[in-house]
Amino acid sequence: MKQKKLSFTERGWLKTNIKYAIIGILVGLIISLFTNIFKTDGVLPINIMLNMLFGLFITLSITNVIVFVQKFFTPTGVNFWKFIGLFYTCNLIGLFIGIELSYIIVSQIFNEQYEFFGHTEDYKVSSIITIIIGTLILLYQFQKINAAALLKSKEIDLVKLNQLKTAAELQALQAKINPHFLYNALNSIASLIQEDAGKAEDMTIKLSKLFRYSMNTMEANFSTIKEELEILDAYLAIEKVRFGNRIQFKIEVPDLLLTQQIPRFLIQPLVENALKHGLKDSIENGLLSVKIEQIEKQIVLIIYDNGIPFPEELIAGYGLQSTFDKLQLLYKENYDIQINNSPEKHIKISILII
Repeated sequence: MKQKKLSFTERGWLKTNIKYAIIGILVGLIISLFTNIFKTDGVLPINIMLNMLFGLFITLSITNVIVFVQKFFTPTGVNFWKFIGLFYTCNLIGLFIGIELSYIIVSQIFNEQYEFFGHTEDYKVSSIITIIIGTLILLYQFQKINAAALLKSKEIDLVKLNQLKTAAELQALQAKINPHFLYNALNSIASLIQEDAGKAEDMTIKLSKLFRYSMNTMEANFSTIKEELEILDAYLAIEKVRFGNRIQFKIEVPDLLLTQQIPRFLIQPLVENALKHGLKDSIENGLLSVKIEQIEKQIVLIIYDNGIPFPEELIAGYGLQSTFDKLQLLYKENYDIQINNSPEKHIKISILII
């Protein structure tokens, strides 16, 4: 993870230098103002210019030296005391560069002789001011870093909270899907008890197998297509007992996709919805088809049936609504659902490959 640097390293180099150049000039003017207050004979123009140059070049020099060093060292990337030492060293180096540049410029403008490192008094006074100002800047920057770290921590906590909320909502959906199917299956078993006790017993055994499988994987949000088809096969085995030969079931899935992950119990509620609302009154030649394929980076799931068409203003029942809710929780906006009556009646769901 990229470490956090002091805030002025995050901005553009030009913008940073313009900002600190203005600050430096203002510091020079303030120093000249205070000097003028306490000196009875006033301040000479050369001294005002010198103060402004001091403020400008010292500020820019310190800023750029610190920016350069922070490309390699950050408060969180090195030992604390080592960073403190580097910070103040940068301040003093910037001070030295700034003072010498100021005297070079002044010597050129006023035609005076330049003497390298011959300004002891300026170094004494400026060093004290630089250390005081540098300390204030350092405290301010550490405060910003702490505030940023606290904000980051809160953002992480919020993400975790949202994840827990999503997991809870998905488990709530799962808890609803199972009783919904159980209700339909038990009604079917009850209707068969008097007519065909053998079929009722067979349905009961298959129902027990289906729920034993689903309970063993209750906590997972995703499962493989192979696992989803096993759930679907158990469900269809129950429904075949009820519908007999009135409906033909067809499943088309390439073997290469069997290990791909999709949301748990995505297929079964859609098939149940097709049987309940589309094919429930079919006397013969009913057809329900499940087709899964990969198109580019998406898995496309299509449920066909030749039963009653979808109404023009579709009101989503529990099976469809639970599917919409689950996809929204897991994929946000990265999914697509199409409900069509032509050229064939079908529901088409497209989701990203995990």
